[in-house]
Amino acid sequence: MKSLLRVLLLGAAVILSACRTSASGGDVRLSDFLDPRADSLDAGPAIRRALAHCASTHARRLILPGGELRIREDLLVEKYQFISNNDEGLKRIAFDLDGFENFTVEGAGTRLLFTGFVSPFSLEHCRNVRIRNLEIDFTRTFHSEATVRAAGPGWLDLEFPATYRCDLSDGCLRLLDDEGRSYPYSSLLEFDARRREPAFHVDDYWLPAHTIPAERRADGRIRIFRPDLKATPGNTLVFGAARRLNPGFVLSDSQVVEIHDVTIHHCGGMGVIAQRCSDITLERLRVVPAPGRMISITADATHFANCSGKIRLLDCTFLNQKDDATNIHGIYMPVVRCIGPKTLRLRLAHSGQYGVDFLREGMQVEVVDNRSLMTYARRTVGQVQRLNKEFTEVTFTEPLPDSIRTGHLIAADEAGPDVLIRGCRMSGNRARGLLIGSRGKVVIEENYFHIAGASILFEGDGNFWFEQSGVRDVTIRNNRFENGNYGSLGWGAACIAVGSGIPDRAASRYHRNIRVEGNTFRVFDPRIVNLYCVDGFRFADNNRIIRTTDYPAQFDPELFFRFAECDHVEVPAHVVWQEE
Repeated sequence: MKSLLRVLLLGAAVILSACRTSASGGDVRLSDFLDPRADSLDAGPAIRRALAHCASTHARRLILPGGELRIREDLLVEKYQFISNNDEGLKRIAFDLDGFENFTVEGAGTRLLFTGFVSPFSLEHCRNVRIRNLEIDFTRTFHSEATVRAAGPGWLDLEFPATYRCDLSDGCLRLLDDEGRSYPYSSLLEFDARRREPAFHVDDYWLPAHTIPAERRADGRIRIFRPDLKATPGNTLVFGAARRLNPGFVLSDSQVVEIHDVTIHHCGGMGVIAQRCSDITLERLRVVPAPGRMISITADATHFANCSGKIRLLDCTFLNQKDDATNIHGIYMPVVRCIGPKTLRLRLAHSGQYGVDFLREGMQVEVVDNRSLMTYARRTVGQVQRLNKEFTEVTFTEPLPDSIRTGHLIAADEAGPDVLIRGCRMSGNRARGLLIGSRGKVVIEENYFHIAGASILFEGDGNFWFEQSGVRDVTIRNNRFENGNYGSLGWGAACIAVGSGIPDRAASRYHRNIRVEGNTFRVFDPRIVNLYCVDGFRFADNNRIIRTTDYPAQFDPELFFRFAECDHVEVPAHVVWQEE
Protein backbone atom coordinates (compact mmCIF):
# COMPACT_ATOMS: atom_id res chain seq x y z
CA MET A 1 0.00 0.00 0.00
CA LYS A 2 2.85 2.36 0.88
CA SER A 3 4.52 1.54 -2.44
CA LEU A 4 1.32 2.37 -4.35
CA LEU A 5 0.99 5.64 -2.41
CA ARG A 6 4.57 6.61 -3.32
CA VAL A 7 3.84 5.94 -7.03
CA LEU A 8 0.65 8.04 -6.90
CA LEU A 9 2.41 10.90 -5.14
CA LEU A 10 5.28 10.75 -7.61
CA GLY A 11 2.83 10.83 -10.55
CA ALA A 12 1.04 13.82 -9.04
CA ALA A 13 4.36 15.61 -8.53
CA VAL A 14 5.30 15.03 -12.17
CA ILE A 15 1.93 16.39 -13.33
CA LEU A 16 2.19 19.45 -11.09
CA SER A 17 5.74 20.06 -12.27
CA ALA A 18 4.58 19.78 -15.88
CA CYS A 19 1.82 22.30 -15.24
CA ARG A 20 4.36 24.72 -13.79
CA THR A 21 6.74 24.33 -16.71
CA SER A 22 4.40 25.76 -19.38
CA ALA A 23 0.90 27.09 -19.02
CA SER A 24 0.71 27.99 -22.71
CA GLY A 25 3.17 28.81 -25.45
CA GLY A 26 6.34 28.71 -23.35
CA ASP A 27 9.19 26.31 -22.64
CA VAL A 28 8.77 22.75 -21.45
CA ARG A 29 11.67 20.99 -19.75
CA LEU A 30 11.92 17.26 -20.16
CA SER A 31 13.64 17.05 -16.78
CA ASP A 32 10.30 17.92 -15.14
CA PHE A 33 8.84 14.70 -16.55
CA LEU A 34 11.75 12.42 -15.70
CA ASP A 35 11.75 10.20 -12.65
CA PRO A 36 15.43 9.35 -12.00
CA ARG A 37 14.44 5.99 -10.48
CA ALA A 38 12.07 4.87 -13.25
CA ASP A 39 13.48 6.61 -16.32
CA SER A 40 17.23 6.18 -15.97
CA LEU A 41 17.04 3.04 -18.14
CA ASP A 42 14.21 4.20 -20.38
CA ALA A 43 13.30 7.85 -20.91
CA GLY A 44 10.80 6.95 -23.64
CA PRO A 45 7.65 7.26 -21.47
CA ALA A 46 8.82 10.63 -20.12
CA ILE A 47 9.40 11.93 -23.66
CA ARG A 48 5.93 10.75 -24.60
CA ARG A 49 4.36 12.57 -21.64
CA ALA A 50 6.34 15.73 -22.31
CA LEU A 51 5.37 15.87 -25.99
CA ALA A 52 1.70 15.33 -25.12
CA HIS A 53 1.96 18.27 -22.73
CA CYS A 54 3.69 20.38 -25.39
CA ALA A 55 0.89 19.63 -27.84
CA SER A 56 -1.89 20.44 -25.39
CA THR A 57 -0.33 23.73 -24.24
CA HIS A 58 1.03 24.80 -27.65
CA ALA A 59 4.51 25.04 -26.12
CA ARG A 60 7.24 26.71 -28.15
CA ARG A 61 10.16 24.58 -26.98
CA LEU A 62 10.94 21.21 -25.45
CA ILE A 63 14.31 21.50 -23.72
CA LEU A 64 16.23 18.27 -23.13
CA PRO A 65 18.30 17.93 -19.96
CA GLY A 66 21.78 17.35 -21.39
CA GLY A 67 23.87 14.31 -20.53
CA GLU A 68 22.68 10.92 -21.78
CA LEU A 69 19.13 9.65 -22.16
CA ARG A 70 18.58 5.94 -22.72
CA ILE A 71 15.49 5.10 -24.74
CA ARG A 72 14.09 1.62 -25.32
CA GLU A 73 11.52 0.51 -27.89
CA ASP A 74 9.17 -1.03 -25.33
CA LEU A 75 6.72 1.81 -24.50
CA LEU A 76 7.05 4.15 -27.49
CA VAL A 77 4.38 5.47 -29.83
CA GLU A 78 3.60 2.98 -32.57
CA LYS A 79 2.32 3.71 -36.06
CA TYR A 80 2.47 2.20 -39.52
CA GLN A 81 4.55 4.30 -41.91
CA PHE A 82 5.27 4.31 -45.63
CA ILE A 83 8.70 5.94 -46.04
CA SER A 84 10.21 6.60 -49.46
CA ASN A 85 13.27 4.47 -50.22
CA ASN A 86 13.06 2.85 -46.78
CA ASP A 87 11.05 -0.12 -45.58
CA GLU A 88 7.39 0.32 -44.71
CA GLY A 89 6.13 -1.10 -41.46
CA LEU A 90 4.93 -0.63 -37.91
CA LYS A 91 7.44 1.76 -36.29
CA ARG A 92 8.20 2.55 -32.66
CA ILE A 93 8.92 6.29 -32.53
CA ALA A 94 10.67 8.18 -29.73
CA PHE A 95 9.87 11.78 -30.73
CA ASP A 96 6.54 11.65 -32.56
CA LEU A 97 5.92 15.21 -33.74
CA ASP A 98 2.61 14.98 -35.58
CA GLY A 99 1.01 18.30 -36.44
CA PHE A 100 3.45 20.42 -34.42
CA GLU A 101 3.85 24.06 -35.49
CA ASN A 102 6.27 26.79 -34.43
CA PHE A 103 8.11 24.35 -32.21
CA THR A 104 11.73 23.62 -31.29
CA VAL A 105 13.34 20.58 -29.73
CA GLU A 106 16.38 22.07 -27.98
CA GLY A 107 18.77 19.23 -27.37
CA ALA A 108 21.15 21.14 -25.08
CA GLY A 109 23.90 18.70 -26.03
CA THR A 110 21.91 15.61 -24.99
CA ARG A 111 23.05 12.20 -26.19
CA LEU A 112 20.08 10.00 -27.12
CA LEU A 113 21.08 6.36 -26.85
CA PHE A 114 18.52 3.95 -28.30
CA THR A 115 18.09 0.23 -27.73
CA GLY A 116 16.15 -1.92 -30.18
CA PHE A 117 14.30 -1.12 -33.38
CA VAL A 118 13.51 2.55 -32.76
CA SER A 119 12.84 5.47 -35.12
CA PRO A 120 14.27 8.48 -33.26
CA PHE A 121 12.25 11.34 -34.85
CA SER A 122 9.10 11.51 -36.97
CA LEU A 123 7.75 14.86 -38.21
CA GLU A 124 4.42 14.59 -40.02
CA HIS A 125 2.19 17.53 -41.03
CA CYS A 126 4.51 19.96 -39.24
CA ARG A 127 5.25 23.60 -39.93
CA ASN A 128 8.15 25.70 -38.73
CA VAL A 129 9.84 23.05 -36.57
CA ARG A 130 13.50 23.00 -35.50
CA ILE A 131 15.62 20.23 -34.00
CA ARG A 132 18.87 21.46 -32.45
CA ASN A 133 22.02 20.41 -30.64
CA LEU A 134 21.75 16.70 -29.90
CA GLU A 135 23.43 13.39 -30.65
CA ILE A 136 21.90 10.06 -31.72
CA ASP A 137 23.38 6.59 -31.26
CA PHE A 138 22.32 2.99 -30.61
CA THR A 139 23.57 0.43 -28.12
CA ARG A 140 23.67 -2.13 -30.95
CA THR A 141 24.01 -1.13 -34.59
CA PHE A 142 21.72 -2.49 -37.30
CA HIS A 143 24.77 -3.52 -39.34
CA SER A 144 27.64 -5.64 -37.98
CA GLU A 145 31.43 -5.31 -38.26
CA ALA A 146 34.17 -7.91 -38.00
CA THR A 147 37.95 -7.91 -38.46
CA VAL A 148 39.31 -10.27 -41.11
CA ARG A 149 41.98 -12.37 -39.40
CA ALA A 150 42.74 -14.95 -42.09
CA ALA A 151 41.70 -15.73 -45.66
CA GLY A 152 41.82 -18.76 -47.88
CA PRO A 153 40.16 -20.07 -51.03
CA GLY A 154 36.46 -19.49 -50.48
CA TRP A 155 36.66 -18.69 -46.75
CA LEU A 156 37.42 -15.90 -44.29
CA ASP A 157 38.15 -16.10 -40.58
CA LEU A 158 36.47 -13.26 -38.68
CA GLU A 159 36.78 -11.81 -35.22
CA PHE A 160 33.72 -9.91 -33.95
CA PRO A 161 33.95 -7.34 -31.15
CA ALA A 162 31.98 -8.15 -28.02
CA THR A 163 29.25 -5.68 -29.07
CA TYR A 164 28.25 -8.06 -31.90
CA ARG A 165 26.91 -11.33 -30.51
CA CYS A 166 26.88 -14.15 -33.02
CA ASP A 167 25.86 -17.78 -33.08
CA LEU A 168 25.23 -20.52 -35.61
CA SER A 169 21.82 -21.66 -36.77
CA ASP A 170 21.50 -24.57 -39.22
CA GLY A 171 25.15 -24.12 -40.16
CA CYS A 172 24.77 -20.41 -40.94
CA LEU A 173 25.85 -17.24 -39.15
CA ARG A 174 23.26 -15.38 -37.10
CA LEU A 175 23.92 -11.94 -35.57
CA LEU A 176 22.18 -10.81 -32.37
CA ASP A 177 22.16 -8.23 -29.61
CA ASP A 178 22.50 -8.92 -25.90
CA GLU A 179 18.73 -9.34 -25.54
CA GLY A 180 18.46 -11.92 -28.31
CA ARG A 181 17.10 -9.70 -31.09
CA SER A 182 18.23 -10.88 -34.52
CA TYR A 183 19.90 -8.40 -36.89
CA PRO A 184 19.56 -9.81 -40.44
CA TYR A 185 22.13 -8.88 -43.08
CA SER A 186 22.00 -8.95 -46.87
CA SER A 187 25.48 -7.98 -48.05
CA LEU A 188 29.18 -8.01 -47.25
CA LEU A 189 31.59 -5.18 -48.06
CA GLU A 190 35.28 -4.90 -47.23
CA PHE A 191 36.61 -1.65 -45.75
CA ASP A 192 40.27 -0.64 -45.67
CA ALA A 193 41.08 -0.44 -41.94
CA ARG A 194 43.97 2.01 -42.44
CA ARG A 195 42.27 4.41 -44.84
CA ARG A 196 38.85 3.88 -43.17
CA GLU A 197 36.97 3.64 -46.47
CA PRO A 198 35.73 0.96 -48.89
CA ALA A 199 38.71 -1.12 -49.98
CA PHE A 200 40.17 -0.37 -53.39
CA HIS A 201 37.90 -1.50 -56.23
CA VAL A 202 35.97 -4.00 -54.10
CA ASP A 203 32.40 -5.01 -54.88
CA ASP A 204 29.49 -5.92 -52.63
CA TYR A 205 28.82 -9.57 -51.95
CA TRP A 206 25.03 -9.78 -52.06
CA LEU A 207 23.37 -12.45 -49.93
CA PRO A 208 19.80 -13.10 -51.16
CA ALA A 209 19.15 -15.61 -48.37
CA HIS A 210 20.20 -13.02 -45.73
CA THR A 211 22.75 -15.40 -44.25
CA ILE A 212 26.01 -17.20 -45.05
CA PRO A 213 27.39 -20.66 -44.19
CA ALA A 214 29.73 -20.55 -41.21
CA GLU A 215 31.47 -22.53 -38.49
CA ARG A 216 33.08 -21.63 -35.18
CA ARG A 217 36.79 -22.37 -35.05
CA ALA A 218 38.73 -23.72 -32.09
CA ASP A 219 40.20 -20.27 -31.46
CA GLY A 220 36.70 -18.78 -31.16
CA ARG A 221 36.74 -17.05 -34.51
CA ILE A 222 33.96 -17.45 -37.08
CA ARG A 223 34.83 -18.90 -40.49
CA ILE A 224 32.40 -17.97 -43.29
CA PHE A 225 32.23 -19.71 -46.66
CA ARG A 226 31.46 -18.61 -50.19
CA PRO A 227 33.34 -19.66 -53.36
CA ASP A 228 34.14 -16.12 -54.56
CA LEU A 229 34.90 -14.67 -51.13
CA LYS A 230 38.07 -12.58 -50.79
CA ALA A 231 39.36 -9.96 -48.37
CA THR A 232 42.64 -8.73 -46.92
CA PRO A 233 43.50 -9.79 -43.35
CA GLY A 234 43.40 -6.78 -41.05
CA ASN A 235 40.58 -5.10 -42.94
CA THR A 236 37.01 -4.74 -41.72
CA LEU A 237 34.16 -6.78 -43.17
CA VAL A 238 30.82 -5.01 -42.87
CA PHE A 239 27.60 -7.03 -42.77
CA GLY A 240 25.06 -4.63 -44.27
CA ALA A 241 21.63 -4.42 -42.66
CA ALA A 242 19.05 -6.37 -44.64
CA ARG A 243 16.36 -3.68 -44.29
CA ARG A 244 16.01 0.06 -43.79
CA LEU A 245 13.64 -0.06 -40.86
CA ASN A 246 14.36 2.96 -38.67
CA PRO A 247 15.64 6.20 -40.24
CA GLY A 248 16.96 8.90 -37.94
CA PHE A 249 14.52 11.62 -39.04
CA VAL A 250 11.38 11.01 -41.11
CA LEU A 251 9.85 14.20 -42.50
CA SER A 252 6.47 13.89 -44.26
CA ASP A 253 4.09 16.56 -45.58
CA SER A 254 5.83 19.28 -43.61
CA GLN A 255 6.97 22.82 -44.33
CA VAL A 256 9.94 24.79 -42.99
CA VAL A 257 11.90 22.20 -41.03
CA GLU A 258 15.42 22.93 -39.79
CA ILE A 259 17.91 20.50 -38.25
CA HIS A 260 20.95 22.23 -36.74
CA ASP A 261 24.03 20.91 -34.95
CA VAL A 262 22.83 17.32 -34.78
CA THR A 263 25.18 14.33 -34.86
CA ILE A 264 23.88 10.95 -36.04
CA HIS A 265 26.34 8.21 -35.14
CA HIS A 266 23.90 5.51 -36.16
CA CYS A 267 20.37 4.63 -37.21
CA GLY A 268 18.72 1.74 -39.02
CA GLY A 269 17.99 3.46 -42.34
CA MET A 270 18.59 6.88 -43.82
CA GLY A 271 19.77 9.74 -41.65
CA VAL A 272 17.19 12.27 -42.83
CA ILE A 273 14.44 11.29 -45.29
CA ALA A 274 11.97 13.95 -46.41
CA GLN A 275 8.94 13.25 -48.60
CA ARG A 276 6.38 15.72 -49.92
CA CYS A 277 8.01 18.48 -47.86
CA SER A 278 9.05 22.04 -48.62
CA ASP A 279 11.82 24.30 -47.33
CA ILE A 280 14.20 21.98 -45.50
CA THR A 281 17.49 23.20 -43.99
CA LEU A 282 20.18 20.88 -42.63
CA GLU A 283 23.00 22.89 -41.08
CA ARG A 284 26.03 21.32 -39.44
CA LEU A 285 24.37 17.91 -39.55
CA ARG A 286 27.07 15.31 -38.85
CA VAL A 287 26.63 11.70 -39.93
CA VAL A 288 29.81 10.13 -38.58
CA PRO A 289 30.81 6.79 -37.02
CA ALA A 290 31.08 6.55 -33.26
CA PRO A 291 34.60 5.87 -31.97
CA GLY A 292 35.58 2.26 -32.58
CA ARG A 293 33.21 1.77 -35.53
CA MET A 294 33.85 1.84 -39.26
CA ILE A 295 30.28 2.58 -40.37
CA SER A 296 27.96 5.39 -39.34
CA ILE A 297 24.43 4.72 -40.65
CA THR A 298 23.03 1.93 -42.80
CA ALA A 299 21.86 3.91 -45.85
CA ASP A 300 21.90 7.45 -47.36
CA ALA A 301 22.90 10.31 -45.10
CA THR A 302 20.01 12.38 -46.53
CA HIS A 303 17.28 11.78 -49.09
CA PHE A 304 14.47 13.94 -50.55
CA ALA A 305 11.50 12.65 -52.57
CA ASN A 306 8.91 14.92 -54.22
CA CYS A 307 9.98 17.93 -52.19
CA SER A 308 9.61 21.60 -53.13
CA GLY A 309 10.62 25.08 -52.04
CA LYS A 310 14.26 25.16 -50.94
CA ILE A 311 16.60 22.40 -49.79
CA ARG A 312 19.76 23.62 -48.07
CA LEU A 313 22.64 21.44 -46.88
CA LEU A 314 25.11 23.78 -45.16
CA ASP A 315 28.43 22.82 -43.53
CA CYS A 316 27.36 19.21 -43.08
CA THR A 317 29.65 16.19 -42.65
CA PHE A 318 28.73 12.82 -44.13
CA LEU A 319 31.28 10.09 -43.35
CA ASN A 320 31.23 6.33 -43.83
CA GLN A 321 27.50 5.86 -44.26
CA LYS A 322 26.50 2.74 -46.16
CA ASP A 323 25.07 4.64 -49.15
CA ASP A 324 24.99 8.07 -50.80
CA ALA A 325 25.37 11.49 -49.18
CA THR A 326 22.09 12.68 -50.69
CA ASN A 327 19.54 11.81 -53.35
CA ILE A 328 17.02 14.43 -54.53
CA HIS A 329 14.34 13.20 -56.92
CA GLY A 330 10.67 12.76 -57.72
CA ILE A 331 8.70 9.56 -58.28
CA TYR A 332 7.56 8.00 -61.54
CA MET A 333 4.44 5.83 -61.60
CA PRO A 334 4.28 3.52 -64.64
CA VAL A 335 1.03 2.94 -66.50
CA VAL A 336 -0.38 -0.53 -65.84
CA ARG A 337 -3.61 -0.20 -67.84
CA CYS A 338 -5.49 2.35 -69.92
CA ILE A 339 -9.03 2.06 -68.55
CA GLY A 340 -10.75 4.74 -70.64
CA PRO A 341 -10.05 7.86 -72.70
CA LYS A 342 -9.23 9.82 -69.53
CA THR A 343 -8.41 7.16 -66.94
CA LEU A 344 -5.25 5.20 -66.12
CA ARG A 345 -4.36 2.56 -63.61
CA LEU A 346 -0.91 3.36 -62.22
CA ARG A 347 1.45 1.48 -59.97
CA LEU A 348 4.19 2.42 -57.55
CA ALA A 349 6.60 -0.04 -59.12
CA HIS A 350 9.47 -0.15 -56.62
CA SER A 351 8.74 -1.58 -53.18
CA GLY A 352 10.65 1.29 -51.59
CA GLN A 353 7.94 3.65 -52.87
CA TYR A 354 4.87 1.71 -51.75
CA GLY A 355 2.34 3.96 -50.08
CA VAL A 356 4.25 7.17 -50.86
CA ASP A 357 1.38 8.91 -52.63
CA PHE A 358 1.99 12.18 -54.44
CA LEU A 359 -0.95 12.52 -56.84
CA ARG A 360 -3.68 14.95 -55.84
CA GLU A 361 -6.68 16.52 -57.55
CA GLY A 362 -5.87 19.58 -59.63
CA MET A 363 -2.14 18.97 -59.96
CA GLN A 364 -0.31 19.01 -63.28
CA VAL A 365 1.51 15.85 -64.33
CA GLU A 366 3.86 14.94 -67.16
CA VAL A 367 3.46 11.91 -69.40
CA VAL A 368 6.86 10.34 -70.09
CA ASP A 369 8.20 7.69 -72.45
CA ASN A 370 10.04 5.22 -70.20
CA ARG A 371 12.49 4.34 -72.97
CA SER A 372 13.76 7.88 -73.58
CA LEU A 373 12.57 9.58 -70.36
CA MET A 374 11.33 12.44 -72.52
CA THR A 375 8.05 14.19 -71.66
CA TYR A 376 5.57 14.11 -74.54
CA ALA A 377 2.35 15.36 -72.93
CA ARG A 378 0.95 17.08 -69.85
CA ARG A 379 -2.39 16.63 -68.15
CA THR A 380 -4.37 17.81 -65.11
CA VAL A 381 -5.51 15.35 -62.46
CA GLY A 382 -9.28 15.28 -62.02
CA GLN A 383 -9.92 12.43 -59.59
CA VAL A 384 -7.66 10.06 -57.65
CA GLN A 385 -8.77 6.66 -56.34
CA ARG A 386 -6.12 4.86 -54.32
CA LEU A 387 -6.76 1.13 -54.49
CA ASN A 388 -3.97 0.12 -52.10
CA LYS A 389 -0.32 0.87 -51.36
CA GLU A 390 0.70 -0.11 -54.91
CA PHE A 391 -2.12 0.78 -57.30
CA THR A 392 -3.95 4.03 -58.00
CA GLU A 393 -6.56 4.91 -60.62
CA VAL A 394 -6.42 8.46 -61.94
CA THR A 395 -8.93 10.29 -64.11
CA PHE A 396 -7.66 13.38 -65.89
CA THR A 397 -9.61 16.43 -66.95
CA GLU A 398 -8.55 16.00 -70.60
CA PRO A 399 -8.39 12.95 -72.88
CA LEU A 400 -5.11 11.08 -72.81
CA PRO A 401 -2.75 11.12 -75.83
CA ASP A 402 -3.23 8.28 -78.31
CA SER A 403 0.46 7.36 -77.97
CA ILE A 404 0.27 6.40 -74.30
CA ARG A 405 1.31 2.81 -73.61
CA THR A 406 1.74 0.39 -70.72
CA GLY A 407 5.08 1.17 -69.11
CA HIS A 408 4.95 4.89 -69.85
CA LEU A 409 5.29 7.08 -66.79
CA ILE A 410 3.30 9.67 -64.86
CA ALA A 411 5.07 12.14 -62.58
CA ALA A 412 4.51 15.55 -61.03
CA ASP A 413 5.08 18.34 -63.56
CA GLU A 414 6.87 20.58 -61.07
CA ALA A 415 10.25 22.26 -61.03
CA GLY A 416 11.23 20.64 -57.78
CA PRO A 417 13.19 22.38 -55.05
CA ASP A 418 15.95 24.93 -55.43
CA VAL A 419 18.99 23.25 -53.91
CA LEU A 420 22.03 24.75 -52.20
CA ILE A 421 24.77 22.37 -51.01
CA ARG A 422 27.61 24.41 -49.54
CA GLY A 423 30.59 23.73 -47.31
CA CYS A 424 29.88 20.02 -46.82
CA ARG A 425 32.43 17.25 -46.36
CA MET A 426 31.73 13.80 -47.82
CA SER A 427 34.11 10.88 -47.47
CA GLY A 428 34.54 7.17 -46.77
CA ASN A 429 31.04 6.03 -47.68
CA ARG A 430 29.88 3.27 -49.97
CA ALA A 431 28.78 4.27 -53.47
CA ARG A 432 28.21 7.88 -54.51
CA GLY A 433 28.16 11.43 -53.20
CA LEU A 434 25.33 13.64 -54.48
CA LEU A 435 22.53 12.24 -56.64
CA ILE A 436 20.95 15.34 -58.13
CA GLY A 437 17.54 15.15 -59.75
CA SER A 438 15.78 18.43 -59.01
CA ARG A 439 14.63 20.61 -61.90
CA GLY A 440 14.96 23.73 -59.78
CA LYS A 441 18.10 25.86 -59.50
CA VAL A 442 20.92 23.76 -58.03
CA VAL A 443 24.16 25.21 -56.63
CA ILE A 444 26.91 22.89 -55.35
CA GLU A 445 29.81 24.93 -53.99
CA GLU A 446 32.79 24.84 -51.63
CA ASN A 447 32.39 21.18 -50.74
CA TYR A 448 34.95 18.41 -50.22
CA PHE A 449 34.42 15.06 -51.98
CA HIS A 450 36.39 11.86 -51.37
CA ILE A 451 33.90 9.40 -52.76
CA ALA A 452 34.35 5.74 -53.69
CA GLY A 453 32.22 6.17 -56.83
CA ALA A 454 30.88 9.22 -58.64
CA SER A 455 31.01 12.38 -56.54
CA ILE A 456 28.06 13.96 -58.39
CA LEU A 457 25.67 11.73 -60.32
CA PHE A 458 22.72 12.88 -62.39
CA GLU A 459 20.35 9.98 -61.94
CA GLY A 460 16.69 9.24 -62.55
CA ASP A 461 15.28 6.27 -64.41
CA GLY A 462 11.96 4.86 -65.48
CA ASN A 463 12.62 1.14 -65.47
CA PHE A 464 14.13 0.09 -62.12
CA TRP A 465 14.20 2.71 -59.34
CA PHE A 466 11.47 4.84 -61.00
CA GLU A 467 13.02 8.07 -59.71
CA GLN A 468 12.13 11.23 -61.60
CA SER A 469 15.07 13.48 -62.46
CA GLY A 470 16.15 15.59 -65.43
CA VAL A 471 18.09 18.60 -64.13
CA ARG A 472 17.63 22.03 -65.73
CA ASP A 473 20.06 24.43 -64.04
CA VAL A 474 23.12 23.17 -62.13
CA THR A 475 26.24 25.08 -61.05
CA ILE A 476 29.18 23.12 -59.61
CA ARG A 477 31.84 25.56 -58.42
CA ASN A 478 34.81 25.94 -56.10
CA ASN A 479 34.68 22.36 -54.83
CA ARG A 480 37.57 19.98 -54.12
CA PHE A 481 37.31 16.50 -55.62
CA GLU A 482 39.86 14.30 -53.89
CA ASN A 483 40.76 10.90 -55.41
CA GLY A 484 37.29 9.74 -56.35
CA ASN A 485 36.31 6.45 -58.00
CA TYR A 486 38.48 4.23 -55.78
CA GLY A 487 35.65 1.84 -54.94
CA SER A 488 33.60 -0.53 -57.07
CA LEU A 489 33.76 0.27 -60.76
CA GLY A 490 29.98 -0.01 -60.80
CA TRP A 491 29.51 3.01 -58.54
CA GLY A 492 30.17 5.65 -61.19
CA ALA A 493 31.88 6.31 -64.50
CA ALA A 494 33.63 9.57 -63.48
CA CYS A 495 33.73 12.26 -60.77
CA ILE A 496 30.76 13.94 -62.48
CA ALA A 497 28.56 11.51 -64.38
CA VAL A 498 25.12 10.58 -65.66
CA GLY A 499 23.60 7.29 -64.53
CA SER A 500 20.03 7.51 -65.78
CA GLY A 501 19.89 4.17 -67.57
CA ILE A 502 18.09 5.51 -70.65
CA PRO A 503 17.48 2.69 -73.18
CA ASP A 504 16.73 4.96 -76.19
CA ARG A 505 19.37 7.68 -76.02
CA ALA A 506 19.54 8.99 -79.56
CA ALA A 507 16.82 11.62 -79.22
CA SER A 508 16.88 11.95 -75.44
CA ARG A 509 18.23 15.13 -73.85
CA TYR A 510 17.10 14.39 -70.34
CA HIS A 511 19.49 16.65 -68.41
CA ARG A 512 20.21 20.28 -69.27
CA ASN A 513 22.44 23.23 -68.43
CA ILE A 514 25.27 21.99 -66.21
CA ARG A 515 28.21 24.29 -65.45
CA VAL A 516 31.49 23.27 -63.78
CA GLU A 517 33.63 26.22 -62.67
CA GLY A 518 36.64 26.86 -60.45
CA ASN A 519 36.93 23.35 -58.98
CA THR A 520 40.07 21.40 -58.08
CA PHE A 521 40.23 17.77 -59.17
CA ARG A 522 43.04 16.01 -57.32
CA VAL A 523 42.77 12.55 -58.87
CA PHE A 524 44.57 9.29 -59.53
CA ASP A 525 41.77 8.20 -61.89
CA PRO A 526 41.61 10.42 -65.00
CA ARG A 527 37.84 10.12 -65.46
CA ILE A 528 36.58 13.61 -64.65
CA VAL A 529 33.31 13.85 -66.64
CA ASN A 530 31.19 11.13 -68.28
CA LEU A 531 27.82 12.32 -69.59
CA TYR A 532 25.08 11.20 -71.94
CA CYS A 533 21.72 12.66 -72.94
CA VAL A 534 22.70 16.17 -71.83
CA ASP A 535 21.87 19.43 -73.60
CA GLY A 536 24.15 22.20 -72.37
CA PHE A 537 27.38 21.49 -70.49
CA ARG A 538 30.30 23.80 -69.78
CA PHE A 539 33.63 22.89 -68.16
CA ALA A 540 35.39 26.21 -67.56
CA ASP A 541 39.09 26.95 -68.05
CA ASN A 542 39.52 27.76 -64.36
CA ASN A 543 39.07 24.16 -63.19
CA ARG A 544 42.36 22.59 -62.03
CA ILE A 545 43.31 18.93 -62.55
CA ILE A 546 46.16 17.52 -60.46
CA ARG A 547 47.41 13.98 -60.93
CA THR A 548 48.15 11.97 -57.79
CA THR A 549 49.70 8.54 -57.26
CA ASP A 550 47.77 7.77 -54.07
CA TYR A 551 46.08 4.72 -55.63
CA PRO A 552 47.22 2.45 -58.47
CA ALA A 553 45.81 3.36 -61.88
CA GLN A 554 46.74 4.15 -65.45
CA PHE A 555 46.50 7.88 -66.09
CA ASP A 556 45.35 8.66 -69.62
CA PRO A 557 44.29 12.31 -70.18
CA GLU A 558 42.19 11.14 -73.13
CA LEU A 559 39.75 9.82 -70.50
CA PHE A 560 39.15 13.22 -68.84
CA PHE A 561 35.90 13.76 -70.75
CA ARG A 562 33.43 11.32 -72.28
CA PHE A 563 30.23 12.51 -73.98
CA ALA A 564 27.56 10.54 -75.83
CA GLU A 565 24.31 11.88 -77.31
CA CYS A 566 25.01 15.37 -75.96
CA ASP A 567 24.47 18.84 -77.45
CA HIS A 568 26.06 22.23 -76.73
CA VAL A 569 29.12 20.94 -74.89
CA GLU A 570 31.96 23.33 -74.03
CA VAL A 571 35.30 22.02 -72.76
CA PRO A 572 38.78 23.56 -73.10
CA ALA A 573 40.51 22.77 -76.36
CA HIS A 574 43.64 21.86 -74.42
CA VAL A 575 43.14 20.73 -70.85
CA VAL A 576 45.98 21.82 -68.59
CA TRP A 577 46.83 19.35 -65.87
CA GLN A 578 49.81 18.99 -63.58
CA GLU A 579 51.74 16.33 -61.74
CA GLU A 580 51.60 16.65 -57.99
